[in-house]
Amino acid sequence: MQLPLTTERLVVRDWTADDADVQAALDLYGRPEVTEWLTPVISNVADLAAMRAVVHSWIESQPNLVPPTGRFAMHRREDSQVVGGLVLRMLPPYDHDVELTWQLRPDEWGHGYATEAAIALLHWAFTFDIDEIFALARPDNTRAIATAQRIGMEWAGETRKYYDTSLQVYRVRQSDLPDVPGAGGTED
Repeated sequence: MQLPLTTERLVVRDWTADDADVQAALDLYGRPEVTEWLTPVISNVADLAAMRAVVHSWIESQPNLVPPTGRFAMHRREDSQVVGGLVLRMLPPYDHDVELTWQLRPDEWGHGYATEAAIALLHWAFTFDIDEIFALARPDNTRAIATAQRIGMEWAGETRKYYDTSLQVYRVRQSDLPDVPGAGGTED
């Protein structure tokens, strides 16, 4: 399985220079209702010029990351519209545990896109030498917790180990993953 990954409704792929000029990326990372849930907390991207710089930094750093880590865009197959992003990254202290994060534009919540894209990306990630992947959520982020559960993740506890804030920890192993969607939940 190679990137880009295609599901029934989505494509998961690397960010491209074209994405830096698309309002959709700013509609995602420039929204407080998205960025307030990210760990570590990041500021909203202020404008299109700043978003362009951020996407270009992701593009430049991607070849230097050890797969499966990286930042990925997800777009709808029907219209190529970017609806969200996914990240696979090393958790502090950056030597062993891999974290999955997902972000969706608020106008795309409720279609099951995060679940669908995350399951596809996890299937790909497990083709590398990884035993488990984690997701972190603030205890009051019910949407993220529900998505983690739909992905097949199980609650592993609560910790302040990462990012100096209290977080719920979810974990998935390859054997726990559902099949790659088409058929995902409808809440994320």
